[in-house]
Amino acid sequence: MPEGRGHYACPITSLTLLVSLTRVTLDILQELDPPQPAHWRHQLLLLYKKGVYLSHGKMLFWVLGLLILCGFLWTRKGKLKIADITDKYIFITGCDSGFGNLAARTFDKKGFHVIAACLTESGSTALKAETSERLRTVLLDVTDPENVKRTAQWVKNQVGEKGLWGLINNAGVPGVLAPTDWLTLEDYREPIEVNLFGLISVTLNMLPLVKKAQGRVINVSSVGGRLAIVGGGYTPSKYAVEGFNDSLRRDMKAFGVHVSCIEPGLFKTNLADPVQATEKKLAIWKQLSPDIKQQYGEGYIEKSLDKLKGNKSYANTDLSPVVECMDHALTSVFPKTHYAAGKDAKIFWIPLSHMPAVLQDFLLLKQKAELANPKAV
Repeated sequence: MPEGRGHYACPITSLTLLVSLTRVTLDILQELDPPQPAHWRHQLLLLYKKGVYLSHGKMLFWVLGLLILCGFLWTRKGKLKIADITDKYIFITGCDSGFGNLAARTFDKKGFHVIAACLTESGSTALKAETSERLRTVLLDVTDPENVKRTAQWVKNQVGEKGLWGLINNAGVPGVLAPTDWLTLEDYREPIEVNLFGLISVTLNMLPLVKKAQGRVINVSSVGGRLAIVGGGYTPSKYAVEGFNDSLRRDMKAFGVHVSCIEPGLFKTNLADPVQATEKKLAIWKQLSPDIKQQYGEGYIEKSLDKLKGNKSYANTDLSPVVECMDHALTSVFPKTHYAAGKDAKIFWIPLSHMPAVLQDFLLLKQKAELANPKAV
């Protein structure tokens, strides 16, 4: 054997023997267990997929069950009510008519100690005649700061150490509802003074009493606080109410005070009297410049009224949905932050407020009368 080969002879021989033994073993195993047809992989894949589908089906079943349970618990949660309302005081503004008047009568029947603020003596007298001796009225102009302060002190003497469980800011006025270029700054002032500054003034003066009772503040806004449906000061005032409501809600959480906002749709109340609205429009029309009259046309107001006639069927005549929202906000253990009141608010106005601006403009502009000559100078 040549020099140098003897050192590797044994390992090479061993390796050759190992390869031979491996081949023999494989041949024996093949005889004992012949290879399966090629489609066995496909069958395994089908079994795997079936298992996955079964697993997904079970998962979807449990998710569906969980959603149903959550829905049940959420509904049940909303129905939990506070106890002993007969020892609780609530203060409501704007009780001469409309939502405030119905709310005062409803909550008086339920057993609350209702303090109803009316703007007029006649409104106060009529409300007293329809309610129990437990209900008390007070004359209040929410735009008069001194009147608001005196009223707050009087309410404090009435409620004593119990504090004020509920404050319902309901007072409001529509102001002039007309195209923006018809109006002056003074036309915007009244609805903003009443609907916004009046609401804030009452809230700030009553808030210590509400904090004492760890009670509720309920601000009546409007779908006009979500969508600019008409021109004038009403919509800006309600947009601002929404902002004040949200900041107040967050500030009051630490004190255990719940703050809710009610957004009614279109309701037939004295606030939305079409006769008064038309008279205000006509009075402004007479004072407009000839250029603006030429742009809109002499028959514009009549055409606007004709457009509105088609929408009268959508106006809610039953005021109770708004009061039901107030009731839930006052008596639920878990009151909502926002309430949409009225079918039109729930089905149309509130959903539309979340839509793109181009869709909002298209639908709302369809409700407006066509101008005679908008390019006239």
